[in-house]
Amino acid sequence: METKAFQKIYTKITQITKATCSLKATGIGYEEMAIVHGRLAQVVKIMGENVTLQIFSGTEGIPTNAEVVFLGRPPVLNVGDELSGRFFDAYGDPIDGRPAIEGEERQIGGPSVNPVRRKQPSEFIPTGIAGIDLNNALVTGQKIPFFADPDQPYNEVMANVALRADADKIILGGMGLTNDDYLYYKNVFENAGALDRIISFVNTTENPPVERILVPDMALTAAEYFAVDKKQKVLVLLTDMTLYADALSIVSNRMDQIPSKDSMPGSLYSDLAKIYEKAVQFPDGGSITIIAVTTLSGGDITHAIPDNTGYITEGQLFLRKDTDIGKVVVDPFRSLSRLKQLVIGKKTRADHPQVMNAAIRLYADAANAKTKQENGFDLTDYDERTLNFAKDYSEKLLAIDVNVEVDQMLETSWNLFGEHFSKVEVGIKQEFVEKHWPNENSLEV
Repeated sequence: METKAFQKIYTKITQITKATCSLKATGIGYEEMAIVHGRLAQVVKIMGENVTLQIFSGTEGIPTNAEVVFLGRPPVLNVGDELSGRFFDAYGDPIDGRPAIEGEERQIGGPSVNPVRRKQPSEFIPTGIAGIDLNNALVTGQKIPFFADPDQPYNEVMANVALRADADKIILGGMGLTNDDYLYYKNVFENAGALDRIISFVNTTENPPVERILVPDMALTAAEYFAVDKKQKVLVLLTDMTLYADALSIVSNRMDQIPSKDSMPGSLYSDLAKIYEKAVQFPDGGSITIIAVTTLSGGDITHAIPDNTGYITEGQLFLRKDTDIGKVVVDPFRSLSRLKQLVIGKKTRADHPQVMNAAIRLYADAANAKTKQENGFDLTDYDERTLNFAKDYSEKLLAIDVNVEVDQMLETSWNLFGEHFSKVEVGIKQEFVEKHWPNENSLEV
């Protein structure tokens, strides 16, 4: 970034920590960018004339007489149709060896959409993953996280959602990706021929952690351009929000702020809400839907990051390894989409809500049967059948490697009902049973 001739240069730093430096300056705004000793920095605190800057690449080697130049504006992103198919870093600079974007300059991190400009979400987003589409349907304008252990293949799931989802633009905000993860996304998108609708902002483990703070705002500024200006359906994928929150805590701890729960900054709720509340359905067609990964430490759902996330978002998708089939599934008991009732049976087939409820009830019966089995109790014939159903249901529908249309998911469910249960045991309305019950391989009533 170039400095302009009329910009004032400061040369007296009063305090330096590992991530921040402070100096006396006037006429400075919050989140304003600056260059300190040739390094990019951002204003994070102003008290009178005392200004504190976070240095993205760290403060090592910066002297107290270093030159500080304020750029007079917050971070910006050049937007335009040529963003499509490109990979950028946390500052919006290309990392794919291609030229910079010439488009219109937009400030990042602006306010979320005025509620009066919002429309109640009503459009279904199919992902091809039955654990989502069948049991936890997503809706345009929704905000929902994947909760996953760090060893779960959540990057694979996110890449698959990006390729399968019915959206005009997919925007990936990758925070703390390993180089392997970054190359995985790049190769998957290129090989699928889907690059023309995917835009990626990537911070890898080799980049300074503090840079991650910029990634969601960069991704959402691009999303707002396509949703508002182009009236397109935009899906934003953010991974991993735990690493984003860790970056926030690095800065707040080094500014000697008193940490809140789990060493997180007291502002964590509002920091996360500022991102998630950008999800919106506009009356004239454009929409921003946010799916974000939050990795759990030792499966701890009560940690401050997932805990605050759950208050803001409309449900969660929970990944777990199913030991019976040896695959990762979307857990039907711990996953929830609070907006699914807006589209299932309305934008999908009329039997969808009944099939979903019946399958979950039978799956729950199988969980009870498994508990009986583990405690040495005898199993009934019905128990045995629920266990067999649960295994097939996990294998053919819940596993994340299953990729089918919603109608096929419903047909598969009906076939499993007919294979393992009688019509009475399934307990679905007669009109749907008459229309969809399989004729072959089914039990008699």
